[in-house]
Amino acid sequence: MNTTHALTQLPQSSLFRKGDVFVLFGELFGRGYASGLVDQARKAGMDIVGITVGRRDDNNALRPLDADELAAAEANLGGRIINVPLMAGFDLDAPAGEPTPTDLLNELTLKTWESGTLDWAHIDTCRAIGTERFRTGVAEVMAQLEGMIGAGRNVFFAHTMAGGIPKAKVFMVIANRIYKGRGDRFMSSQTLLDSDLGKLILQNFDEVSANTFGHLIEGSAALRARIEAGGGQVRYTAYGYHGTEILIDGRYQWQTYTNYTQGYAKMRLERIAQAAWEQGVKATVYNCPEIRTNSTDVFAGVELPLISLLEALRKEGGGAWAESQWQACQALLADGFTLQDVLDKLAAFHGSAVMQRYRDFAAWPMPNSPEQADIQIGTSEDIVGMHKDRKALITDLLSTLVLEASGALIFNGSAAPAGPVLWLNHDIIARQLNALHA
Repeated sequence: MNTTHALTQLPQSSLFRKGDVFVLFGELFGRGYASGLVDQARKAGMDIVGITVGRRDDNNALRPLDADELAAAEANLGGRIINVPLMAGFDLDAPAGEPTPTDLLNELTLKTWESGTLDWAHIDTCRAIGTERFRTGVAEVMAQLEGMIGAGRNVFFAHTMAGGIPKAKVFMVIANRIYKGRGDRFMSSQTLLDSDLGKLILQNFDEVSANTFGHLIEGSAALRARIEAGGGQVRYTAYGYHGTEILIDGRYQWQTYTNYTQGYAKMRLERIAQAAWEQGVKATVYNCPEIRTNSTDVFAGVELPLISLLEALRKEGGGAWAESQWQACQALLADGFTLQDVLDKLAAFHGSAVMQRYRDFAAWPMPNSPEQADIQIGTSEDIVGMHKDRKALITDLLSTLVLEASGALIFNGSAAPAGPVLWLNHDIIARQLNALHA
């Protein structure tokens, strides 16, 4: 993408109704973007169907959920789960008796990982095995879905798969230094990407975050054709990230978290949606704002842009409800600190010469740097330190608001999607929240 294509108007169309089918293509875990979309499907009275990534046994063999796990997962989802393990990625796949990619990575150490080399022919074999395993699983899921979707039903496929970090001990240490290290603990993200370790991780990110969307679209082709032939409609959505426009100096400007290593896979996800769209398939990647989730908490400073949403709520016609959110956030701060102190700290961060260099859309995702890590991580720590409780942050509250708004925007916007890749910037998020709470 050479420029952003933002959703600029609140969706007015409606399509999905009671009896239609919502398929969550990814397991529902804890806090995260998927919860906002599932809430919308529940409110519409849709039949909710989910999948599972499965579980690994003591020998790392992939298995379905057992009875207790399945019951807990279905209760959490509020629907039926097709118990076919759809674990994405190939980091634990290999020919029988041969090492997995994760086994190979675990031979690397902190002294050898930069120069260590991998057997790429073997990696390619493992990747092919993992891909075929996943596609076979998708075919089995679709066969079961066939008997669950009656004539005249509309279907909403929500892809939520993301990630793909191999469980390699050496990477856990490296990641902590790349995403949370500054000063003597700083580590260059580019050094990682230039290594065989980094190249393998990027491949696995592609398989998990992007290629699974393609497998979903391709694997459901026959089902889609049958539904559309019977007068129903099918939509596909996926969660992307490619920076967000937030209020900086009183106007909406694009900014991003650095270093977002998964950005390469997110751009591949966008290309998959574009290719599907060109074939007449209504598949849309929604590039969502930064929030705090279990997975994003590894990225120190990713939450900083969230705070600007408070100003957007006021700018986009917020009334008493918007003011109540300001008050709720103020109540989370320790004595002696005000929201203005937080906003001033954030303004200094965005206004710094260091961070202005990172607002280069065409160069995204840029590698980190010592000075960028220092100001980003330092600002994050300073703002967290202004709170009464490090486990009850302004950004936790604001994350729940973004989940609510994005769920409504994606669900309603998918009735008549405006294109294959759409940004949900702070302006439309704020307008949706103000409308929901007017």
